[in-house]
Amino acid sequence: MPAPASDPVADPAPASGGGASPWSAHRGPLTVDDDFRVLDDPLEQRDFTHPVDGDGTVQESVLMVQGMYCAACADAVESALVGRPGVLDAQVHAATRRLTLRWDPARTRLSDLAQAVGRVGYRLLPMQQALGVEQRVRETRQALWRLFVAGFCMMQVMMYTWPEYVTAPGQIPPDILQLLRWASWVLSVPVMLFASGPFFAGAWRDLRQRRIGMDTPVAIGILVTFVASSLATFEPDGPWGQDIWFDSLTMFVFFLLGGRYLELKLRDRTAGALDALMNRLPEQVERERADGGIERVSLKRLQVGDVVRVHAGQAFPGDGTVLSDAATVDEALLTGESHPVTRRHGEAVVAGSHNLGGTVRVRLERLGRDTRFAQIVALMEQASTDRPRLARLADRIAAPFLTLVLLAAALSAWLWWSVDPHRAVATAVAVLIVTCPCALSLATPAAMLAAAGALARRGILTRRLQAFEALAGVDTVVFDKTGTLTQDRVVVHDVRVREGWRVEQALQAAARLARASLHPVSRAIAARAGEVGAAPLAVQEEPGRGLTARDEAGCTWRLGSAAHCGLDEASLVPSGRGVADMPCAYLADDEGWVATFVLDEGVRADAPQAIAQLRALGIEVRLLSGDRPAAARRVALPLGIETVVAGASPERKLEEVTRWQAEGRRIAMVGDGLNDGPVLARADVSFALGHGAPLTQTRADFVVQSARLTDIVFVVERARATMRVVRQNLAWAAGYNALAVPFALAGWMPPWAAGLGMAASSLLVIGNAMRLAREAAPANVPSQAPAPAPAPTPV
Repeated sequence: MPAPASDPVADPAPASGGGASPWSAHRGPLTVDDDFRVLDDPLEQRDFTHPVDGDGTVQESVLMVQGMYCAACADAVESALVGRPGVLDAQVHAATRRLTLRWDPARTRLSDLAQAVGRVGYRLLPMQQALGVEQRVRETRQALWRLFVAGFCMMQVMMYTWPEYVTAPGQIPPDILQLLRWASWVLSVPVMLFASGPFFAGAWRDLRQRRIGMDTPVAIGILVTFVASSLATFEPDGPWGQDIWFDSLTMFVFFLLGGRYLELKLRDRTAGALDALMNRLPEQVERERADGGIERVSLKRLQVGDVVRVHAGQAFPGDGTVLSDAATVDEALLTGESHPVTRRHGEAVVAGSHNLGGTVRVRLERLGRDTRFAQIVALMEQASTDRPRLARLADRIAAPFLTLVLLAAALSAWLWWSVDPHRAVATAVAVLIVTCPCALSLATPAAMLAAAGALARRGILTRRLQAFEALAGVDTVVFDKTGTLTQDRVVVHDVRVREGWRVEQALQAAARLARASLHPVSRAIAARAGEVGAAPLAVQEEPGRGLTARDEAGCTWRLGSAAHCGLDEASLVPSGRGVADMPCAYLADDEGWVATFVLDEGVRADAPQAIAQLRALGIEVRLLSGDRPAAARRVALPLGIETVVAGASPERKLEEVTRWQAEGRRIAMVGDGLNDGPVLARADVSFALGHGAPLTQTRADFVVQSARLTDIVFVVERARATMRVVRQNLAWAAGYNALAVPFALAGWMPPWAAGLGMAASSLLVIGNAMRLAREAAPANVPSQAPAPAPAPTPV
């Protein structure tokens, strides 16, 4: 999107090395217009913005929101954007702090929208910059400093308060007692002014927007405790009495900061797993100049045709061709294969894969959104910004719950004031602190993001987090046949030859024609014949019919359909030279029929194992194919699939799935063809294989890059485990509040214990979700790469 002429965009980064990123100068809250205008730079927008429609009238941007911690923060950001001119939709995912924004470039600019978000206390950055090392180090350092100040002051305050706990009233002289209290007050001031800063900033930001966030009750509790304790210190004989809670104040601030810091680190290991995979391209690369020299340039400055040098440990910046002798490459994210592969001179490498050997020269052929890696990132971005149904429900509960918390705290203070004024403040503060619904809001997204991160490391992409809930309840898995249960190529199943000919002789004769064609049948015959044989002939190919060539002796050879070879297919079957219910290719010379090549699609090596595992999970397996009934039965019978629907058009497939759903079935559909798009969208949950059509992948909930069917079983098991963890998290969050609130209202829970309970509840929820992030090794099954294979066992 070109920037308006009246608002020049900041100069882009220099083309060669050493130049600082335009983002590196940003420090602290953004308040100056120029600080936002880099978002309008078309060069920068390539990384996080793409058109939704063909003419570019609607753009979609995915940005990180800095400064948010909870669902209430997400609501604040959305409220700042929704309703503004040019904003069509804005959704914020609280767990990943990611904003998906649809906007009209003719009516607004990203810089204006970033300013609107900045005015409510948050900051928008592209993910690559927000997740940069410098930014992470700065955030972590500040969080640790706050935690250190709170912890140091807490220990000192406890040291000065401890004598009051272990001595009888009157044992400590009044002047010494007052000195200890003044020392506690002095040490509590840094906790209030520095360590508690995030809580007060969040609460003030929410109150300015006339909303109650999760920081609001915490900030009120901290403020009330400090004010009441200060008044008791300044005026011991006043109406607030002599009770002080500086020890409780510093302790629960320390616990809350500690919990928030650990929560941040745990999020980096769960939701952050997706971020790490999505941001693996290098920021700068070495490009060869025309004079043979080397220059370091920004990734955005690369062009198709450039030759770059990729060092060991670096990711390839684009799809390209290897110019070095060989390269050892890790393509786990893109193919699901856990073992390194070797790419030799002239072979292709893909963006996002890692070079594991020495320096490799690569000529770039596709960059940016044209690469396979960009398509994968787009799928993962959609998952990371998706809000599951249970998470949306928890977020809706959180807002009114916070209002009830404030009312309950006020009511408890009023009731206790008439009974014991000294306990009124402590009880109200405990209620404010202990009932924060952070754990409730984190219960679902933390678990689902942890599972999605583990699947991504295995090469399985999650497009919709809600699919975990749907998949956990699936009772029927429906497979397409061609390219799904069978290999995505045909193979020669059987060879029948003329009397006096050998099978090997017929294969070599046919291969002389087949090697000149890229047709799948020609490739299958050439693969079966092997590399040894006479040189290929000069072939004339008739699309849809076959190949014709004349050999050195003047004999004319034909390979293809029966009609192309001048044969009557119906007459070949009774004599055994043809097969009625299987596709065939024929070879003929000047004398007539020479050989029949019976073709078939080999069943995938891991299909029997996958189907057996699905049955062990209590799931029924069905086959839904557009192929001929005989071909479908040949695949279904050895796999033990009883329900087979064959010869189905895309409309018929849709009708069958709809009918099964009407019978109460929860359907998971697995397909890879373009015609599977409608039925994948209709199923309760859907899988697309990595080699499938792009449209099919955009309709699927999960994309299995490796095309291993056993990975589908793994996803089903992980979905069930995810929902178990979600239920455990929700039960814990609800049970914790149900137990803690009565204790706080009864005055049996001091403020420091309330702070510990609140921090522990959130940590327990995220820690429980962490169990889902454990990466399982891929199943030990053969790769389904399209390499030459021997003839399959007849079925």
